[in-house]
Amino acid sequence: MTYIAKKCGVCFEPPSIILIYTEASKDKTRQRIMPVRNFSVFSDCSMAAEQLKNNSRHKAYLEGVSLCQLQKLYSLLKGHLRGESLAESLEKFRQEKTIDPEEDMNKLDDRELDKRKRIMDELFEKNRKKKDDPDFIYDIEVEFPKDEQLESCSWDMESGEEI
Repeated sequence: MTYIAKKCGVCFEPPSIILIYTEASKDKTRQRIMPVRNFSVFSDCSMAAEQLKNNSRHKAYLEGVSLCQLQKLYSLLKGHLRGESLAESLEKFRQEKTIDPEEDMNKLDDRELDKRKRIMDELFEKNRKKKDDPDFIYDIEVEFPKDEQLESCSWDMESGEEI
C-alpha cells in the first residue's frame, strides 16, 4: 500500500512525531502518531531520525518525508526538553544549517567540519544548474568592464620584476 505524506509535525506532550497522510487508493486523510521513546537532551537528532525512518512499523508511512525534516522535528523536541521556546529552537536549528563565511574552519574538529561540508554539498546541489534545467546555458562568456582601474597586489609586482 502506498501512502502520501501531507504534513508532518511534532507534539511535545507526550513526545511524538505526527504524520498526516492519505492512502493512494483511497481519498481519506488519516493521522499517524509515532511516539518518541528513549530520547533525551543528550540524544543525537540525526541518529534518532534515521532510526525512525528505518523502523519497520513506520517505514512505509515515512517514505515521503525527508530525513532533514525529521531531524528538524527531533531538534525542536530536543529544544523543548532543554526548556527553550519554539522560536529559540527554530533559530538554533537555522544557525546550525547555515555557514558563517567568516568562520575559520581550520579550527573545527573533524565532526563539525564534516557537518559544515555536508551543508555546503547540499547547498551546492540545490543551486547547481544541470543540463536538463530549462535555464541551463552552455559555455557562458562574460565581458568584464575595462574602464575600472585594476587593483595591483604586492606579490604581483614582485613577480613581474623578476621575469
